[in-house]
Amino acid sequence: MSISSALSAGVSGLAANSTRLATISDNIANSGTYGYKRVDTSFESMVINQGRGGGLYTANGVRAATSRIVDERGNLVPTSHPLDIAISGRGMLPVIYSASLDSGTATSSDLVMTRTGSFRTDDQGYLRTDSGLVLMGWPANSDGTIPSQPRDSTTGLQPIMISPSQTAADPTTRINLRVNLPAGEAVGGATGTEREMEVEYFGNLGNSERMTVTFRPDITGTAGAQTNRWTMEIRDSAIINDPATPADESLIGIYTLEFDNSQAGGGTLANVTTVAGGAYSAATGLLTVPGANGPMTINLGRYGDNQGITQLSASFSPTNVSKNGSPVGNLTALEIDENGYLQATYDTGFTRTLYQVPLVDVPNLNGLIAMDNQTYKISPRSGAFYLWNAGDGPTGAVAGYAREASTTDVAAELTDLIQTQRAYTSNAKVIQTVDEMLQETANLKR
Repeated sequence: MSISSALSAGVSGLAANSTRLATISDNIANSGTYGYKRVDTSFESMVINQGRGGGLYTANGVRAATSRIVDERGNLVPTSHPLDIAISGRGMLPVIYSASLDSGTATSSDLVMTRTGSFRTDDQGYLRTDSGLVLMGWPANSDGTIPSQPRDSTTGLQPIMISPSQTAADPTTRINLRVNLPAGEAVGGATGTEREMEVEYFGNLGNSERMTVTFRPDITGTAGAQTNRWTMEIRDSAIINDPATPADESLIGIYTLEFDNSQAGGGTLANVTTVAGGAYSAATGLLTVPGANGPMTINLGRYGDNQGITQLSASFSPTNVSKNGSPVGNLTALEIDENGYLQATYDTGFTRTLYQVPLVDVPNLNGLIAMDNQTYKISPRSGAFYLWNAGDGPTGAVAGYAREASTTDVAAELTDLIQTQRAYTSNAKVIQTVDEMLQETANLKR
């Protein structure tokens, strides 16, 4: 009978609206939860059979379908901590549960994803949230570069761990010499005063060393004639001479410098001849010498460059010398940049890249399986994941000092709540009416 089907349709309406009420209550309860993605409920009609004509119709009812809108983005909320991390755009942060880390059984299947997190170092140095999500990343080489990694696998990803007592040395690899040599010294028959300067540099262990550079003018040739030539000798204090060897082992380079005295390029470097030591590149203006701590690059400037080493009628000026590197420093701050590079800053001013945090993306974000703590796992509906550099491909930038807000719109949810209440009441009224009609049918026997 059609009246019986009306009763079933009313019951299905109550069930469907109960489901919608549950999703609305969940959305409102999580309106203040960072990274929460609201759940949407849609109704779908059910058709069991078509009407047979003759005025007969069978009510088929309704069913509710729920889906989490993972690809909907919440607003970014500024915070005061550098390791409060969110994403401005598409993509997710790779994390694992601390239980997997503690058991030592973390595998690729343990990878989950989240849109935001408030990460802090724990007692072991791991970056994790209060809910136990450990941030994953690719570790950097000692020079701060990230080795090539597979992008469709978690191979290479490691839980990010920061030693609480971490120190680091930044060895010197480059020295810039901006020195003026007095032109009046490089004259035939002149006294030819030797000039010497010391440059402090830092070794591989953060130890302070000295590189001594000696400039000796060429005073041969016609008396009073400008030679414009100097011999440059470079010594490394880190190299200890063997008493049994008469040679000066600390001498790591000897070079002849010639300067231009033309109107166009007067005083600039014109030629560098290697007598001993590493080669000079005219294209870059760089000289490479074999120091005790490894190759050292010295920037003399290119030919004709007035910003490099010069020979002018002025006093010897070794003051404009710069270098990279720093002594051993203690960790003072951690920050993550927009490209996902986790940077450590030390009290010596040295900044070093420790990890790169890639962003995870899948073809269908809404097909991910929702887990606790605003995390998601891969499913057949989502498709396979790919690890992108932040800002590359479809992914957005990583934002430190920020959290992603819930995507719940409380006003919209309250409006839906009113509609759901009315619909539920109406379906209950249908059931009540069917009950009264059936009662009337039963009364016909009297």
